[in-house]
Amino acid sequence: MRISPLEIQQKQFKMKFRGFDIEEVFGFLEIVREEMEDLLRENSNLKENIQRAESQIKEYRDMETTLRETLMTAQQMVEDYKTNARKEAELLLKEAEFKVDSMIKEAHEKVIKIHEDITDMKGIRRHFREELKRLVEGHLRMLETDERWETSDREVMPE
Repeated sequence: MRISPLEIQQKQFKMKFRGFDIEEVFGFLEIVREEMEDLLRENSNLKENIQRAESQIKEYRDMETTLRETLMTAQQMVEDYKTNARKEAELLLKEAEFKVDSMIKEAHEKVIKIHEDITDMKGIRRHFREELKRLVEGHLRMLETDERWETSDREVMPE
C-alpha cells in the first residue's frame, strides 16, 4: 500500500488518555511528509532522467544500426565495384589479346603476300632476263648474219 504526503498530512489519530504528545506527532508527520515529498520529487526526476537516457540509448542504437547497415552497404558496393573492375579489366585484356592476335595474323598474311610478291618478281625477272637474253642473242645472230652478208657481199662485189 502506497501512502502519499497528503495522506500523511491529513492523517487523524484517535485521542486516548495518556497518549502521545499531539504536537510532537504532528511535527514528526510534517517532517516525514516533507521528506516523502522530496523523495517522490527526486524519484520522479530520476525516472525522467532514466527515460531520457533510455531514449538516448535507443537513438544511439538506431544510429548504430543505421551505421552498420550503411557500412555493410558501402562494403558491398566496394566489393561490387571491385568485381566490376575485375570483369572490365578481364574484358579489356581479352579485347587487347584479340586485337594483338588479329594484328599478328594480319602481319603474317602480309609477310606471306610479300614472299609471294618476291617469288613472282623473281619469276618475272628470270623471264625478263631470258627474254632479254633471247633478244640479245637474236640481235647477235642478226648481226652475225648481217656481217656474213656484208662479208659475202664484199667478196662478191669488187670495189
